[in-house]
Amino acid sequence: MTYDFDRVIERRGTNSEKWDCGPQLKGRDDLLPLWVADMDFALPDEVLDDMHTAVDHGVFGYGFAGAAYYESVLAWYSDRFDWTVECSWLTQTPGVVFALGIALQAFTDPGDAVLIQQPVYYPFAQLIESNGRKLVDSPLVYEQGRYRIDFDDFEKKITSSRVKAFILCSPHNPVGRVWTHDELERIGRICRAHDVLVISDEIHADFTYPGHRHHVFPTVDPSFAERCVVCTAPSKTFNIAGLQIANIVIPNEKLRAQYRKVLERIGYFGASPFSLEACRSCYTHGGPWLDELKDYLAQNLSFLRDFLRERMPEIALVEPQGTYLAWLDCSGLGLDDARLEKLMVDDARVWLDSGSMFGPCSGQFERVNIACPRATLERALEQMESAVGKLRAQRAVNRER
Repeated sequence: MTYDFDRVIERRGTNSEKWDCGPQLKGRDDLLPLWVADMDFALPDEVLDDMHTAVDHGVFGYGFAGAAYYESVLAWYSDRFDWTVECSWLTQTPGVVFALGIALQAFTDPGDAVLIQQPVYYPFAQLIESNGRKLVDSPLVYEQGRYRIDFDDFEKKITSSRVKAFILCSPHNPVGRVWTHDELERIGRICRAHDVLVISDEIHADFTYPGHRHHVFPTVDPSFAERCVVCTAPSKTFNIAGLQIANIVIPNEKLRAQYRKVLERIGYFGASPFSLEACRSCYTHGGPWLDELKDYLAQNLSFLRDFLRERMPEIALVEPQGTYLAWLDCSGLGLDDARLEKLMVDDARVWLDSGSMFGPCSGQFERVNIACPRATLERALEQMESAVGKLRAQRAVNRER
């Protein structure tokens, strides 16, 4: 490989949420963190050189997204997803979660019903409820180690609750589904029939595994573009979430004006020059780095898969089709939700995302971030194996008594 993804970079003491918040969030600082969707890899030198140039310039006034910025973003969409976007469709925000909150305020009213598909990225529910909207869940169906959409329930919930908007997670976090063209088409047709706005969170779009293709929602059917908001960002792709830049694509002029009006009302008028340059440079120079990274992630996934099968068969991998987040079915351990969390934190000393965060019926799952050097992943798995081994031994002793 051209890029060294095996290099372990010390991140403690760098104001890193992932590495420095253990005492505040978990009450301890000895946990190996593989939780939040934050990669442990450095940017390619080409991007770092551009960032150094921006720093060396020494002036950090108000930012402006110019022609070079838009060219890089639109070229990325076109080359990677065969998606033709016009500059006027784009609006910058500090991030996708922020963008989702703005969309809820722009296109729904207090008391309106908003649908999600749990288990799903937990800020969806938080945003809906904190904005005074009604949370409606059409849960994904888990069977034979795979998740699918219950379309009958999906449409029934839309009609019975008079759903105003649907937040689509595509690719899906945490279960790792990359929705097929047919699945997205069926979603779109149901939403179109009932005048439901689709807010599509596609922040993980750049991460798919071989054999799977991400379809940007409005490319599935041209008519879908008139009733959708597509949330994109380079933040997950290049690990620049801390620079706070997202590109929200709204093809419908009227909807776009509504969206920007809310942005103005809350006082947000544009991204920083540093974040704009980071996005431009990543989309201009970062393609080869990303392609090698995806190969590395596939190898990490293979390592995880083999480790679980050979050394911790009680934990099953829900085979991901996309994202760098693995969803682990821990029900084979035979623990209740609280004891499972205690096993991971107190016994294994690893910090994963508990499945209960993503919905009320997923407490037997854990989400693990595999976007780290192999040595870090191996260490975490070995710590988990040790904890599971002690659990097995204790159960053996109890059986003999």
